[in-house]
Amino acid sequence: MNKQISKSELVAELLGSMFLVMAAIASMILFIDILDAPKGVAIIANAIAVAFILCALIEMFGRVSGAHFNPVVTMIMLFEKKVGALKAAAFMLFQFVGGIIGTAFSRLMFLDEVGTLLAVSDNARNEYVFWGEIFGTFILVFAILLLVKTGSNKISIVVGFLVGGQLMSTSSTMFANPQVTVARIFTDTTSGIRPIDAVIFIAMQIIGALLAYAVYRLAFTKNTYGMEEK
Repeated sequence: MNKQISKSELVAELLGSMFLVMAAIASMILFIDILDAPKGVAIIANAIAVAFILCALIEMFGRVSGAHFNPVVTMIMLFEKKVGALKAAAFMLFQFVGGIIGTAFSRLMFLDEVGTLLAVSDNARNEYVFWGEIFGTFILVFAILLLVKTGSNKISIVVGFLVGGQLMSTSSTMFANPQVTVARIFTDTTSGIRPIDAVIFIAMQIIGALLAYAVYRLAFTKNTYGMEEK
């Protein structure tokens, strides 16, 4: 386990988080507020944009920082002893900062339409939608764990496809990422989320990640999967 923290790792996590948030927010502003597309069309466009950009970001930064861009992924990598506690904390900080910068830059590109760089959302996402965050985060974290364990060389493609697909098939449109959730508090457009719902979303994301890790540790051992535990 490499406990040293390099500038390149932190910059990779910041930039990756920033561009991931920009993909999520800017595509919705473009299609709904600028192009007047139906919400269903905008969600499909958003899923494609996020999938493509996430795939590229993982390819760009995967060998630099591991391309986490997500505090719950960093948390699980800490449990797996892939990163140390100090590095995990630094990664999370830069992820959150990168996400908020991504919100500001997304709105900057469409400033004539949105009016300000940041604006607190009042977009309610509640009740049954919360369950979508457990399921979406579970499958994301579970997939990453298995892909890393098996040494897959297609992590970027698989994760990109998975996120794009889940974005179109979960009730929450799959945030599955605390830094993205916090970043989306600060846009009053369709992609935003009000603060109280964001807190519950993050709690659901942590639950989903922990459930994924528990199943992974319980079921995918040497005896059941043909691989030694790490």
